Parts: sequence; structure tokens; C-alpha cells
Amino acid sequence: MFATPNASGLGTHQSLGLPPCSIRVLFGIRCPMCGMTTSWANLVRGQVWAAASASVTGCLLAFYSLYALFLAVQSAVLGMLPSPSQVRTATWVLIGIQLLIVAEWLYRLN
Repeated sequence: MFATPNASGLGTHQSLGLPPCSIRVLFGIRCPMCGMTTSWANLVRGQVWAAASASVTGCLLAFYSLYALFLAVQSAVLGMLPSPSQVRTATWVLIGIQLLIVAEWLYRLN
């Protein structure tokens, strides 16, 4: 919990010493990832509404990461790779999240 969520919903990554979003600086618009760090920072603090307000897809990506962690731990414990159906499911879910990231970005541009 090193990143302190920015109340504006953007710019939390700067508390980690990273520069401002280049797309936002150069073009004055949000990039598809704007709000993700704020979303995760709020989510780990249990502030689900604030996390979703910053980025709904950031929340989805966080939950997907938990699923990926589950698959990794399962693989390590069982000593075998995830089943083809688990890999297929994980792949399609990630593709869906990526499409939603683009959709959320286009929505927030307006």
C-alpha cells in the first residue's frame, strides 16, 4: 500500500515517483490506462466504489490478477501447468477485459 490514491482519480502513479501520463501531457486526454493505479490503490484499501469510479476496468484487472495468482499457486502446488481449459478461459477473460478497457476509455473521452 505504497501508492496513496489521488482524490481526482488520476495521477496516483506519481506518488511512486513516476512521471505524469505522457498522453495526458502531450494531448490533454486520458490514456486507456489512466485511473488504473488509483483504482488498485483504492481497491486494496477496500474502497470499492472509489476504485470503480477511477476505473471499472482497473477493478476487473485486479480481480483477474487474483485469478492468475490462483492458477500460478495451483500450478506450483500440483507441480503441473494449468489445464488447457483454464488457459483458454484466462485468455478469453483477458481479451474481454482489454476490449472493455478500450470501451471505458472511449466512454471517458466524451
